[in-house]
Amino acid sequence: HPGNHLGQGAEIGIELIAACLNRVLYEKQQTTLLLETMAGKGTEVGRSFEEIRAILERIALQDKVGVCLDTCHTYTAGYDIVNEYDKVFEEFDTAVGFGYLRGIHLNDSKKALGSRVDRHDSIGKGLIGMDFFRRFMQDVRFDGIPIILETPDESLWAEEIKLLRSFVSSD
Repeated sequence: HPGNHLGQGAEIGIELIAACLNRVLYEKQQTTLLLETMAGKGTEVGRSFEEIRAILERIALQDKVGVCLDTCHTYTAGYDIVNEYDKVFEEFDTAVGFGYLRGIHLNDSKKALGSRVDRHDSIGKGLIGMDFFRRFMQDVRFDGIPIILETPDESLWAEEIKLLRSFVSSD
């Protein structure tokens, strides 16, 4: 999670987050730091793809940073991944770029589109719904990108993983 601006405004938050990251990232670092897309509750920074991009643009060591797209956060931030799937991911590519996408937190949402509330739900049990996950799992743009199931009910994880794998096209 990138951080919060604590009432100072998103632009100041972006500057402070980027400055902090520039202090801690180093040339010989072997890990990639990922900025997660956020729901936008309170003073969170990273609610929009443009805020994520603004942070990334200020990072000196570009090869040390990437983005983790969280499906619940993206939806509750106001990106209609259900009804405007192609449009949202075109916006992501334009603002951030798929080249930065290094991870995905896959989860449904207990809260409504644009609510700015971060409440994950199990796959297909929330407001994002099964059709999105079916389409997402078949979208070649996400091939090879690590997907982390981030749903709340551990007893369903094996079933959810099996379901998600069943959506992957065998063509």
